[in-house]
Amino acid sequence: MYYVVKTIEISSSHQLYLDYESKCESLHGHNWMIKVYCRSKELDSNGMVCDFTKIKHLIHDAIDHKNLNEVLKFNPTAENIARWVVDTIAECYRAEVWESRDNMAAYEED
Repeated sequence: MYYVVKTIEISSSHQLYLDYESKCESLHGHNWMIKVYCRSKELDSNGMVCDFTKIKHLIHDAIDHKNLNEVLKFNPTAENIARWVVDTIAECYRAEVWESRDNMAAYEED
């Protein structure tokens, strides 16, 4: 099995829709770090699991410097963003979304 990991820094805003009162319900921003984990049993015709530029294009270009509530069709929690990353990149099996140095959510396919 071949593996690649790409780390992407994103600046974006969001507000959460919660069933309890929280300051996160107000529009606010983060400098997110997103780690994208990809794997493949076989390399493609270029000798790659997945081109790092493709990963950046699919994730960074879609959400950097954006209001996530306007570009994503779900409540943009770190957990949901991690799931979106895995669903967006065919070779991706795990994503970690760091909204701060101390707060990380991950999603991994079974």
